[in-house]
Amino acid sequence: MNLDSMHNDSEKILKCEIKDDTGLNDFQKLPNQTLIPIDEVGIENFRIPLTFRHENKELISHDCKASMFIYLDEGKTGANMSRFCKILQEEASLGPVNNQFINKTLTRYRKDLRDFDNEDLIPEAKLELNFSYPVKQKSLKSDNWGWQYYDVRLSGKQTNKASTLDITLNYEYSSTCPCSLSMAKQYEKDYLEGKTTEGNGIATAHSQRSIAQITATVDLTSDFQIIDLINHARKALPTETQSLVKRIDEQAFAILNGDNPMFVEHATRRLSIVLDEDTRITDWKAKVHHLESLHSHDAVATIRKKRPLH
Repeated sequence: MNLDSMHNDSEKILKCEIKDDTGLNDFQKLPNQTLIPIDEVGIENFRIPLTFRHENKELISHDCKASMFIYLDEGKTGANMSRFCKILQEEASLGPVNNQFINKTLTRYRKDLRDFDNEDLIPEAKLELNFSYPVKQKSLKSDNWGWQYYDVRLSGKQTNKASTLDITLNYEYSSTCPCSLSMAKQYEKDYLEGKTTEGNGIATAHSQRSIAQITATVDLTSDFQIIDLINHARKALPTETQSLVKRIDEQAFAILNGDNPMFVEHATRRLSIVLDEDTRITDWKAKVHHLESLHSHDAVATIRKKRPLH
């Protein structure tokens, strides 16, 4: 098709033969003559409050940003953008967000965004939700607690063959360098034995705030939830940053760091062991950042679920 013929098509739009329920021209339902499909058509960053059920069964509303897409067939001109928002709002009014909610919403995208009821379901639909997820975190020693917030992304995808969900979690923890810890203790021993008079006999290993971005892929029929991924991260990397501490908690955190020294390599392998234990997770990947307090650059490692060679 050349540009002249495309210009002629635009003139035909002004004389649209397809009308919506109000009698207005429905340009979007006009057939497309270019025969070029589009991988994703939809909306990004649609803001909406969505309710989630937490561990104690409490319902909490979260401010979410939703991105919604469908595959657009080669013969289609466009997608009904407002319908994405309407469907999400309707489903949100019926109950909290869970795997079933995402699966049902995706099915509706594939069904309700068709131009005509006699058409096959749209081949592919996606829904992504970005939000901050709060969890009550007990203090390590004292009888206190605080809110720990996790940046979370839920990415659901449905096709004719499968319905999957990627749960991505940003998990913050403290990492103490094993090499630095060893050298600090070596110095303290030498000072105590009189082998050196440098310093005052106390050396501190360098440690830093660290971030693990973990993505777990599960089937949308699974009961795997956000809190499951958080608990896996806590098991693998127990030096999670704390939301509320008294002195006794701060000392406990120092002891915990001393008991769990780790390079980025250790952290990724710790995650690998724990994530592989959960058979509900069909795939996973993790990227770890240690925001170095010794260096002006970061230490980074990425790891994925290992596949059989045959």
